[in-house]
Amino acid sequence: MGSKSKRGQVTIFIIVAIVLVAAVGLYFITRSSVSQNASVPTGLQPVYNNFLTCLGDYTSEGISVLESQGGYLYLPDFEPGSQYMPFSSQLNFLGNPIPYWYYVSGNNVQKEQVPTKDGMETQLAQFIDEKISECNFKNYYEQGFGVILRNPKASVSISDSSVSVDLEADLSISGKNETVILKSHSITTRSDLGTLYNSAITIYNEEQKNLFLENYGIDSLRLYAPVDGVEITCSPQVWNADEIFDELQNAVEQNTVALKSFGNEGDYFDLNLPVGQEVRFLNSKNWPNSFEVSPSDGNILLANPVGNQEGLGIIGFCYVPYHFVYSVKYPVLVQVYSKSGEIFQFPTAVVIQGNNPRESLNVTAVENIVPELCQHKNSEVQVNVMDKQGNTVVADVSYECFGNTCSIGKTSESGVLDDSFPQCANGYVIASSNGYKTAKYLFSTVDSGSVDVLLDKLYTKPVQLKLDGQNYNGNAIVNFISDDTTKVVAYPSQKTVELSEGQYKIQVYIYKNSSLTLGATTTQQCVEVPRGVLGVLGLTRERCFDIQVPEQIISNVLAGGGTQNYYVLESELNKQNSMEIDTESLSIPKTIGELQNNYLLFDTHGLEVTFT
Repeated sequence: MGSKSKRGQVTIFIIVAIVLVAAVGLYFITRSSVSQNASVPTGLQPVYNNFLTCLGDYTSEGISVLESQGGYLYLPDFEPGSQYMPFSSQLNFLGNPIPYWYYVSGNNVQKEQVPTKDGMETQLAQFIDEKISECNFKNYYEQGFGVILRNPKASVSISDSSVSVDLEADLSISGKNETVILKSHSITTRSDLGTLYNSAITIYNEEQKNLFLENYGIDSLRLYAPVDGVEITCSPQVWNADEIFDELQNAVEQNTVALKSFGNEGDYFDLNLPVGQEVRFLNSKNWPNSFEVSPSDGNILLANPVGNQEGLGIIGFCYVPYHFVYSVKYPVLVQVYSKSGEIFQFPTAVVIQGNNPRESLNVTAVENIVPELCQHKNSEVQVNVMDKQGNTVVADVSYECFGNTCSIGKTSESGVLDDSFPQCANGYVIASSNGYKTAKYLFSTVDSGSVDVLLDKLYTKPVQLKLDGQNYNGNAIVNFISDDTTKVVAYPSQKTVELSEGQYKIQVYIYKNSSLTLGATTTQQCVEVPRGVLGVLGLTRERCFDIQVPEQIISNVLAGGGTQNYYVLESELNKQNSMEIDTESLSIPKTIGELQNNYLLFDTHGLEVTFT
């Protein structure tokens, strides 16, 4: 296959190092430009300049997070994967969760969550609103200055080479018999966020249209795994699936890293993408993946010979035909680099089914495309949004009908929105607001009408695990599963969870270090082969092959935990306290049988949940 057989020589570890170095330099690159405000007295100007610098720093911080998290500051709801589809809705990269732009859910539904530029602007504005009150004026307080900041409301505009922020906020600065009140504040931060995002969208659309990542994956599959062919031999052909998958994973990892946006003519790894920036593609065998093959017997692939069966020996030779069907799924992280050192990254899932690439989506990730349904709004509907205590809530309202979602508008301070909706039978009114759980209400808009939407308030609660009544700070996974969401806490690095009132299935898995060793095993495969000269008489004899499975070490084992159905009351959540979950320990298994027994015992163990 010529140059196609070359593996990439660059490793993922070099790329990770580049990312970390670039991140350090990013702060110095994306500095904000501010100007002196002529209306500020000279004696108060240093205090105001400090405020503008703080505004610029938080803007740069938000830009950095947007670029590192695929265009999201606030992550979409987490959706776990399954044994069938290994992808969750987020890729964990160096401890940083990044939403997939394309993935396949655990129940085999193709999904996209590509951010729009408008969405990034909205999230960055929200981030600035939340952070600006944390600006540090301690040195000026010590000098006798007074600073009061009220009612911040930011608006953000992202262009190709800069990000502009207009902040409306009542800022009062006083000191040395002078006082000034300022209401409007503006900065412009140098950043390639807009250009990098546009290039990322272009690359994503190319992948969705041409599936070039899947096609490279299929090349690796056919180079490093038995797919189909014929061997001239009278002995059965036997392959170890674990060894095949290990070699295939290494090939995918190295060849993915070798891909480039542009290169020399004839370079197999040159994608010739229509973007002006350098692009890197990363994959790691340690990321969630799935490799399946059929037909197989456990981890053994076996192809039997033709020609040694009774009545066929007269043909004078034997041959072994084989055809194996693979399903391969793995993530690829796409990184777009600017000359200034900024990096925008997003992950996408690569799916190969039955030795072929998945079907292309019939949609593209081009922002501001309005579905046809949303262009015909002719039913007047009043939406009233409030919490369960009857307090009005300012919320964003949209309408979902048969897979299309139309943005309608935002409620007023009184929690009311009067607007036109597209006509639809059995669609959903969706209301979302920061600090509340998004609510969906079934509502037909064939005729005009009104609908009341109740939002459950979200509370961030500290979680303290106990093991056999004693505080536990070792490794654990805690799941809070409700009808529509799943919250996952990776304990002890995470010790908080965001919950609303409702029924949850709480699961706690306690893991401890282990040196459990699964010894090497040898299984024997016996087949009938011809006896005598060319097997002309059809006589056969049994020939056996030893198939070895190497020794394996399990370093982490289930050593405690349980499951409990629990209805969380809002009265428990709004207390200023933490959630304590007490569970029972299990013996650290020393054999594979004891490990299996621990999983059986896990299902019988309950949990004690209290708020203290």
